[in-house]
Amino acid sequence: FKFQFRNVEYSSGRNKTFLCYVVETQAKGGQVQATRGYLEDEHATNHAEEAFFNTILPSFDPALRYNVTWYVSSSPCAACADRILRTLGKTKNLRLLILVGRLFMWEEPEVQAALRKLKEAGCRLRIMKPQDFEYVWQNFVEQEEGESKAFEPWGDIQENFLYYEEKLADIL
Repeated sequence: FKFQFRNVEYSSGRNKTFLCYVVETQAKGGQVQATRGYLEDEHATNHAEEAFFNTILPSFDPALRYNVTWYVSSSPCAACADRILRTLGKTKNLRLLILVGRLFMWEEPEVQAALRKLKEAGCRLRIMKPQDFEYVWQNFVEQEEGESKAFEPWGDIQENFLYYEEKLADIL
């Protein structure tokens, strides 16, 4: 977690994407049920976003409404953004919020265009705040026996959040 989610500007050596998700299912009577889990990729087969659509989405009932929150170590690549767009276009009962630790290849024009298209399609996208990292730590990270459950933020977590928040605002 601390290596893959760390919100550093240059993500050298980070060749996986971790996607922690919360799915809130709303029935017609208004009851809300939440489930959560995580997925990861190794950029060899499916990316984590694609894995979500292949393994979690098929169980969605078209008669129900879904609010999905992703906590992702880095923002989607252009190909995954396109898949998200296609899925949102045909799955009208799905609302998606993506919280990212850092922006992936944000200088690339195709990645910037993909992020803008996500926003235009109604996908909410924002940078993870320090309290979001703490939430993921508390709710998704399994602790070693005897290890403290307390989240210890890295020294530059707030300034890196502000850096990426400004970059995302400029892109969108």
